[in-house]
Amino acid sequence: MDAISAYLQKINLAKLLFAMLKSSVVSLEVFFLTLLFSLPFALLIAAGRMSRFRALSCITNMFLLVIRGTPLMLQLIFVYFAPPYVLGVGIGRFPAAILAMVINYACYFAEIYRGGIQSIPVGQYEAAKVLGFTRMQTFFHIVAPQVVKRIVPAMGNEVITLVKDTALVQVLGVAELFHVATTQSGHLVSVLPLFIAGVFYFAMNGAVSYFFARVEKSLDYYR
Repeated sequence: MDAISAYLQKINLAKLLFAMLKSSVVSLEVFFLTLLFSLPFALLIAAGRMSRFRALSCITNMFLLVIRGTPLMLQLIFVYFAPPYVLGVGIGRFPAAILAMVINYACYFAEIYRGGIQSIPVGQYEAAKVLGFTRMQTFFHIVAPQVVKRIVPAMGNEVITLVKDTALVQVLGVAELFHVATTQSGHLVSVLPLFIAGVFYFAMNGAVSYFFARVEKSLDYYR
């Protein structure tokens, strides 16, 4: 017990926890800002992917292939370092991280949207048309509720992945949770900061999992 007390005193646990909590706020900012902008952007990408205009559909599909076919870390580096050479204007580390994360996750969300929309039988559209529904009414009152129900599990998986991918913004020097954990671990010569970071990520993903479980349960009446 004396050895453990001496070890904790050496590490200064309170100071370490404060640093980790402060950095977790940055991780949460990355998480929520990515969701805030990527979810509506994904709708535009999905619309372009399903467009009747072949040129727009092909361009969108190529964009999706590039983003989904390259590592997120590479995209983060490109978004931060490319603009000064291409546009002559630099982007801050944090805005660059958010921009890259939004583009990446919007592409994945767009494919989930598309899969959900295209899973609805054509007969439902035809029935709605016979009943006098407009295309907008058909989508929002008949199609959208069913799509939401079908895509919730896939969306939950992507959002859980997003929580963990916030750690990748450290490649740009953004002081998020994992960046601080690795720095403190090297400074203290201890794995305790990494363990604490793991607990934080587990807690955040636990909250996300609980939220999506509640959403799925609330949509059970669509069975």
